[in-house]
Amino acid sequence: MNDEPSPMPSLAPAPPATSRQRQRLNHAEIHKIIKSHRLFLKGRSGGSRALLAFADLTDLAMAGCDLSEADLSGACLRGAHLYDSKLDRATLFGADLREADLHGASMVGANLRGATLRGANLTRANLFKADLRSGAIATKDLKGNLFEMAIEAGPAQLDGARLVNANLTDADISDVVARHTDFTDAILRGARLLRANMQNARFAGADLEGADLSAANMRNTDLDGAVMIGTKLDLTDLHGASLRHVLTDKPAGKTVDKLEASFEDVLSRHERWVVSDGAEGQPADLSGFDLRGVTFPPAANLAALVAENAVFYGLELEGVKLQGARLNGADFRNCRLSSADLRGVQMRGALLNRSDLRDANFEPLITEAGKHYPANLEGAQIRCADLRAAKLREAILRNADLSETEIALADARDAVTEGMRMSPKRSAVKD
Repeated sequence: MNDEPSPMPSLAPAPPATSRQRQRLNHAEIHKIIKSHRLFLKGRSGGSRALLAFADLTDLAMAGCDLSEADLSGACLRGAHLYDSKLDRATLFGADLREADLHGASMVGANLRGATLRGANLTRANLFKADLRSGAIATKDLKGNLFEMAIEAGPAQLDGARLVNANLTDADISDVVARHTDFTDAILRGARLLRANMQNARFAGADLEGADLSAANMRNTDLDGAVMIGTKLDLTDLHGASLRHVLTDKPAGKTVDKLEASFEDVLSRHERWVVSDGAEGQPADLSGFDLRGVTFPPAANLAALVAENAVFYGLELEGVKLQGARLNGADFRNCRLSSADLRGVQMRGALLNRSDLRDANFEPLITEAGKHYPANLEGAQIRCADLRAAKLREAILRNADLSETEIALADARDAVTEGMRMSPKRSAVKD
């Protein structure tokens, strides 16, 4: 009996004979498989899991399909139409998704290790907890030697991909190659991007709170307006990166301990001033203050508040009364302002990205003297926000940016909209 240990299999380049051939499917075949997979997901008889490893699905139309938990390892989906599809927990290990349309796709927990997504459109895609680490697909010959398959392997490839407003929360993107990739307004909270090569990528307005960028290559990246609170930057190369208006753990203005009285007293005096029509109390001026971490009373009456260039980032302000307030240049990103009274508010150049503005009232403020003050949001950034059922009648939205913002049932009659930017395929406001 031979007691010598068997040799470890070696990893060698695959000769052409070991390359796995792809099976080309047509539209009828793939849709039959999708139908059977749908029954499988529902636990109904006649259903079977979609096993599409190494299938050739190039350019096929599969928009809106549900391939959750399907096996697409090594599949070629180049140029495939998969917008609004469901690929939750799907296995896409080593898949070729170059130029694929994954706009609005749900890919929660998907295994994308070693996948190629160069030039793919992942706008609004949900990649929560997706795995995009390095990976390689290999097979064994008769001697037990490992051979890499004749497909691209190694780090996941995102060069030139579009991930605008994509959700990459808690995703693992370590070692990914994402040069010239567009992550504008993407959510990367808690994401792992260790050693990632993101040179010349765009992260304008992206949320990188708690992300780990250790040893990442971010040379010449655009991080304008990014949120980098608690972001790990050990050995990160930021040479040539644009870091204007980046929000970090450091105060972005005066801290509330610099107020002449406690924050609670300042608000109390202001509310007394409002309800007494100026006979009591004192108007508050919070201009230039970083208000992160403070608590506003529910539905606080802050009419005519002055808080220009103040930072309200992430605050709970549901139902707050801010009619006639001067808030030009203020940062309200990630704030909850649903049902807020914002009649006649002045918010020129304000930041409202990802804010909850459902049912907010931006209609004109009409005083007892009959004066008419429209809400002014000229040049404001309101990207990826929720303006559903908001009242925007006569609001000044000149040059405002509403890209990727939900505006279903919003009333924008007679609004001033010259130069306003919006994304295509959004719900239209009322005429």
